[in-house]
Amino acid sequence: MSKQDLMEEDTSWDLWIRTRDPEAGDILVQRYTPLVTYHVQRISSGLPRNVSRDDIMSLGLHGLFDALTKFDPSRDLKFDTYASFRIRGTIIDGLRKEDWLPRSSREKSKKLEDEITKLEQKLLRHATPEEIASHMGMSVDDVYQTVHEHYFSNVLSIDEKVNDDDDEGLKSFVIKDQETKTPEQRTLMTELVGDLITKINELNKNEQLVLNLFYTEEMTLTEIGEILSLSTSRISQIHSKALFKLRKLLASEIVDGGIL
Repeated sequence: MSKQDLMEEDTSWDLWIRTRDPEAGDILVQRYTPLVTYHVQRISSGLPRNVSRDDIMSLGLHGLFDALTKFDPSRDLKFDTYASFRIRGTIIDGLRKEDWLPRSSREKSKKLEDEITKLEQKLLRHATPEEIASHMGMSVDDVYQTVHEHYFSNVLSIDEKVNDDDDEGLKSFVIKDQETKTPEQRTLMTELVGDLITKINELNKNEQLVLNLFYTEEMTLTEIGEILSLSTSRISQIHSKALFKLRKLLASEIVDGGIL
């Protein structure tokens, strides 16, 4: 950002904070819209195809405006950080309220999980996506997508809310059991981390790299695609396949096992 742009942004912030000047507000919205786009891309990677990207963007922009309205520059907190919590929180709350995954999809997801369990009990090992697809009479891509949606719906089911009275005005994640972890839970968590490391090391190089760039470096699927010279859809497929391979640990242990 040039010196002139910085001066314009500082002036806009001053006008917005003091007088809620509409023009200054528009300038700030334009300045931080790329931040909204970033979070929309990351969250959308786990959503089914029927969810409109425009609807997610609209929720994100609403979160940005909420952040602009409530931000207190006197606090020792960068606006980018504050806005990120508000943007993500608004999108996730909106998705939950709209019940983005239809009942039919939830039933399909539950049936798939049940059938995978039955198939693996019969095989006495983890079933491959191809074996599951053949067993269910569906395509391999549908298997990946359904498992991905099931995992993301579990993430959204965590009880979250925005606590406006929080000292930092940030997103508060409220999970029912706030008590200190028991020795058994700590032991289970240690074992889980070890299992995850082992399982991740069993993924191929592309799958490991995509997971690392997406979850550790917090890059979007589009950015990862540019690095690997692959299309966004191809990166999304690699991401889904990697999560599928880790599904037992990620979905069952973390979400259903009470480790959180």
